[in-house]
Amino acid sequence: MAAERRVDHSAIRTNQSFIIALLSVAFILNVPLLVGFVAVVMIIGTVWPGATLFMRVYRHILRPLGLVRPDVVTDNPEPHRFAQGLGGSFTALSFLALLAGYTALGWALAWMVIVLASLNLFAGWCAGCTIYYLLNRLGAPGFDRQPPKVSE
Repeated sequence: MAAERRVDHSAIRTNQSFIIALLSVAFILNVPLLVGFVAVVMIIGTVWPGATLFMRVYRHILRPLGLVRPDVVTDNPEPHRFAQGLGGSFTALSFLALLAGYTALGWALAWMVIVLASLNLFAGWCAGCTIYYLLNRLGAPGFDRQPPKVSE
């Protein structure tokens, strides 16, 4: 029997909060470079999970100060990492569109990430995780984790 895998969902929610806040500020103040910064943070965190800046803020500042409590649950980290990579890719496309002068497209892509991150943060539904598990069911290579069994 495989060992139970656990994920701290407070770290994920903190990550989502930073993404939502920073992309919203970028839109309100019209600062495309902030969109680029968020994209870089998300992509680096996808490639090197230990370097995820927003989750590091959670682990090294917010949690030790008692501002956010851990919420460790049975879960797989891979679907969340895939979701972050997908969000980082769309945020990078948003930044590139803004740089190229396709303002409406750039901000639409940023708002798509904001809305999906908000659904994850406030409703607990992760679009990227749903796509990951769908690809798993379809037998796509690299998508080898099945949803964890929920104990009743």
